[in-house]
Amino acid sequence: MLLRPTTAADFPAIAALTNHFILHTSTHFGYEAMTPREFEEQWLATRDMYPWVTAEANGAFAGYAKASVWRSRKAYQWTAEAGIYVEASVRRAGVGKALYRAIIDDLRSRGFHSVIGGVTLPNEASVRLHESLGFTFVGTFQHAGHKFGQWHDVGFWQLMLRDGTHQPAPLPGTP
Repeated sequence: MLLRPTTAADFPAIAALTNHFILHTSTHFGYEAMTPREFEEQWLATRDMYPWVTAEANGAFAGYAKASVWRSRKAYQWTAEAGIYVEASVRRAGVGKALYRAIIDDLRSRGFHSVIGGVTLPNEASVRLHESLGFTFVGTFQHAGHKFGQWHDVGFWQLMLRDGTHQPAPLPGTP
């Protein structure tokens, strides 16, 4: 497996994979498919601050992970939210864990203090993944999203990247 920074050439595959989750699952709370260009615009707007990582297995796109803003007020800037999407053909083969580790390492190197993972419940595989990487369950928002005619709870897990004595420096890409 190859892990590398995401490039513009990855967005057709990223869009196809993510659109499957948007259109067919409650894992992603979007309702409408997005174009590769829309994903690329998200990446371009935030890549100086938030990493995106792409995985390849046997020379083919296998998935991606991205970090993004958790909350927009200035005091939250040292916490990021992360998400991963893995192709069905390589699930349970370590791709998700490798992607998450890469995002965690990159966030730590950029000076982030913690990372949040949100999970539409129930999703035992995602819960196990987060906990295997050291994330701690911090709570559930009940009926947080409505999709496919039903309400969905969302659980949140947090991983501390630094201890509580760490004094933050300005993050890359911030004014």
